[in-house]
Amino acid sequence: MRAARVERKTGETEIALELNLDGTGRCDVSCPIGFLGHMLASFCKHGMFDLSGGLRGDLEVDQHHLVEDAGIVLGQAFDRALADRAGIHRAGFFVYPMDETLARAAVDFGGRPYLVASLGLSGVPLVSGGDQSSAFQTDTVEDFWQGFVSGARCNLHLDVLRGRSDHHKIEAVFKAAARAIRSAVAVDTRAGGQVPSTKGTLTD
Repeated sequence: MRAARVERKTGETEIALELNLDGTGRCDVSCPIGFLGHMLASFCKHGMFDLSGGLRGDLEVDQHHLVEDAGIVLGQAFDRALADRAGIHRAGFFVYPMDETLARAAVDFGGRPYLVASLGLSGVPLVSGGDQSSAFQTDTVEDFWQGFVSGARCNLHLDVLRGRSDHHKIEAVFKAAARAIRSAVAVDTRAGGQVPSTKGTLTD
């Protein structure tokens, strides 16, 4: 089973996540930020990853710490579950349409962390049910993915090609990323278990 459990505890956050790369799309994560929980569920459903655990953080300060650290831990779980990355496709690409929005994601699990994100978000928080206290800080989306690439040691490009709604832009990006990552981590039956690199390694 290609799976991993990662725990991270700091003075700002406490996070534990368990990931199964070859799952059924089940997400059972206790998350105090409703919109982030929704994005994680979409990510799992479209990536066919199983994810469980819990997120806690100093939300009385800001959402930034928890969102970024969630990305770091999720990325670390991918890194550990992939081990030496032998036998995978390594790279993946997907373009995802969501109503008026079109998002593109391209990923390479080549061992070098790098994020390029052009999301075109307004920076205005997404308010749920008129409650300002539960509004999602949209400027933390890039922080999440920066944390992810650092933990997963992958190269990730995210672009919103067109769109109006920040909700749609963010959700389309999560779904496009999930589909691209799903393709990249899939087992390549033609590879014969080889590491997909002329260097012979993707971890050094």
